[in-house]
Amino acid sequence: MTTAPASPDDLRAVLFDSGGVLMQPIGGRWNPRADFEQSVLAHAPSVTPEQFAAAITAGDRFFAASPSTPDYNDYHRVMLRHLGVDPTSQLLTDLRREVPPARYLETYPDVEQTLGELSRRGVRMAVVSDAWPNLPDLHAGLGIDRFFEAYAISAVLGCNKPDPRMYHHASTSLGLAPAQCLFVDDDPDLVAAAIRLGYAGRALCRDSTTTVSDVPSITTLTELLDLF
Repeated sequence: MTTAPASPDDLRAVLFDSGGVLMQPIGGRWNPRADFEQSVLAHAPSVTPEQFAAAITAGDRFFAASPSTPDYNDYHRVMLRHLGVDPTSQLLTDLRREVPPARYLETYPDVEQTLGELSRRGVRMAVVSDAWPNLPDLHAGLGIDRFFEAYAISAVLGCNKPDPRMYHHASTSLGLAPAQCLFVDDDPDLVAAAIRLGYAGRALCRDSTTTVSDVPSITTLTELLDLF
């Protein structure tokens, strides 16, 4: 059911996607983590770059076919089997070992300033992301977790956006109606889905040459401050 769109005066919260909105991978690759090759080579030094590329593609296909964000170990097993490498418990542990998030992730330049100012203005914030359960820990490592009251994470909820449960989990956790929440994502289709559910929405297009005709868009998070 479609709900009437929210007006700026109704808005009390922002629901943020994470990847592509709040943070990005150093080096440009989200998955597998940047140290995947190094960890595998410590166990199987003969694996070639070409084999890694093919295995990562297989992992991408596994991701795409999964109804929600898959288990870390299952994802790694797919790529290791493609490489012909035994997915031993030690190797799986090494692939998931704790690494400071700032070593392979970074926030965008507009993030901390915008979140800080929204918080100062009393705007409530949550995250709605297709991600693994450790996303709050990643945000903590980047120093931004303190801004968010709730997380709707696909691997925890067992569904991906645009499943309504993703959006509703966040707004319900804040005790707010959809019309009181603005959803921000770098995928315009996911913003359109939120709008159909009664949320306000903005598609974040950091590349100013990208045009979005079907949903309202912004080119920087600082533009959100005009709405609160």
